[in-house]
Amino acid sequence: MNKTTIINREEDLYIPVRDYLVRQGYTVKSEISYCDVTAINNAGTLLVIEMKLRVNLEVILQAVQRQRTADIVYIAVPKNNRALLTVKWRNICHLLRRLEIGLLLVTNGKTPVVVEEALAPEPFNREISRRSAKRKRQQLLDEFAGRHGDFNTGGSTGKKIVTAYKEIAIHIAALLVKHGSLSVKQLKELGTDADKTAGILQNNYYHWFQRTARGVYCLTETGLAELNSYQELVNYYTGVTR
Repeated sequence: MNKTTIINREEDLYIPVRDYLVRQGYTVKSEISYCDVTAINNAGTLLVIEMKLRVNLEVILQAVQRQRTADIVYIAVPKNNRALLTVKWRNICHLLRRLEIGLLLVTNGKTPVVVEEALAPEPFNREISRRSAKRKRQQLLDEFAGRHGDFNTGGSTGKKIVTAYKEIAIHIAALLVKHGSLSVKQLKELGTDADKTAGILQNNYYHWFQRTARGVYCLTETGLAELNSYQELVNYYTGVTR
């Protein structure tokens, strides 16, 4: 029965990585000019691998430095199946693609050990990457256009963020404080968003609004209390409306 292979040290990665490269037709040598693994194939391609127990900034910086001298650069780490499912891991992989650094995953706790090429060190096409994120770009542009001022503080944590959606809700609430109960039509005439006012009132996500008659709404006690946290916006909207 095969024994379980546990990778506890960076050097535990060397043998499986070396054997993987040999199968790819490389001659492999270790610890040359601070490179963990150096390999050359018959075509003269110079390949360097930096090994770590996890992908971190240190090994990424090392890999970037190796790109100055090597044709191909990889990072090799033990495979962590749980980490592969996280947003952080996806972001790391995106960064490595941007930097054109390859990634090898070495199975941990299994025999025989398997080395997988998770990322190939291929040229990065930024235009293709941007096209694939077209929807996110449009969401960013829409949110930017939907905000009528800068009512947040960049870098803050634990504070309520004023989104474009919340801005409209605050605008509606501010008018209800100033004028009392209003219909959707009246709110739009006073300047609230023509497309979203009715939906915000009907969905009542923040529990700020209460329907008093068909198409007519007032502000709840919750809404009135919450509005005190957005006095700057309230002043802005009550100042520009009549």
